[in-house]
Amino acid sequence: MPKSRTSYLTRRGLVAAGGALGLVAALTACGGSDKAKSGGDADKGAAASGAWTFKDDLGKDVSLKAAPKNVVAYTGTAAALYDYGVSVKGVFGPTKTADGKPDVTAGSMDISKVEILGNVYDEFNVEKYASLAPELLVTNTWDGTYWYVPEASKDKILALAPAAAIGVGGDASMDKSLARTADLAKALGADLNSKKVTDAKARFEAAAGKVREATKANPGIKVLVGSGSDALFYVSTPKTSADLKYFESLGVEFVSPEQDKLDQGGFFESLSWENAGKYKADLVLLDNRTGTLQPDALKAKPTWNELPAVKAGQVAPRVTEPIYSYEKCAQVLEDLAKAIQNAKKVG
Repeated sequence: MPKSRTSYLTRRGLVAAGGALGLVAALTACGGSDKAKSGGDADKGAAASGAWTFKDDLGKDVSLKAAPKNVVAYTGTAAALYDYGVSVKGVFGPTKTADGKPDVTAGSMDISKVEILGNVYDEFNVEKYASLAPELLVTNTWDGTYWYVPEASKDKILALAPAAAIGVGGDASMDKSLARTADLAKALGADLNSKKVTDAKARFEAAAGKVREATKANPGIKVLVGSGSDALFYVSTPKTSADLKYFESLGVEFVSPEQDKLDQGGFFESLSWENAGKYKADLVLLDNRTGTLQPDALKAKPTWNELPAVKAGQVAPRVTEPIYSYEKCAQVLEDLAKAIQNAKKVG
């Protein structure tokens, strides 16, 4: 389960570090505000008489006088919308690496055509955001908070435009998160009946079948989901992340950390590197995000090298924050199927 890129000791939005951003007095609310309503329509996005509504996964009904044109999004959400042909004006979250290349979270999106409001956790330029005249902010939610919207400046950000969040943790599963992201894309003008979209969905469904086949053909393969930092090795539970929960439904057998050892959010257990070998596995899915240690860097950790799966060369990347388009998630499942199919029992 992903930690913030700048602090491995905090959980998604539970603790926001850093000082509050100073705002000039000229910044005033624009574009409306979130409006929670009871008994909302099951239809997730609709247009009637020019009005625009969308019921998000926090249970909020976002209502605007017209479909929003100035949309700002968390980078991963923006990347998913991009795959549906929906562009945004600005993004926040990991977008550009130190060498100027697109971060893995940006997917296929052309990052030269979006305003980057923040590139790391807890970074969000509110004044620049206001200058975009935002009509809607969209992001994901893992635990009931707006992912990558800093706690310190949240109220100022949410006063400038309504926000909508797509669930990717808790009760969410990958298939549900995909459907909800598609709902949002449709509400923003995407054609879900286009050949590109229908082909991608068919590919995703076929890929899910490949994972089922791989787990049946190679039963008993134990999979550990890990993430490395300089000081700690994190082992994720499959119970609270949309991707892992879906993988489990396809037959993937995970090594689950002890329930009473999980972090406050219930996502992972933190292990010192001395104890990194606590759990044995045949295959390690390793956090692929830019802010985490990758295999080459982990070679310096003796206990990493001693893990049975590492010795056997059975380590595969985990797309810790999937881009929730059928195109991108199909690739994730295809890669997972291959990793399980090729793994041998070593744990």
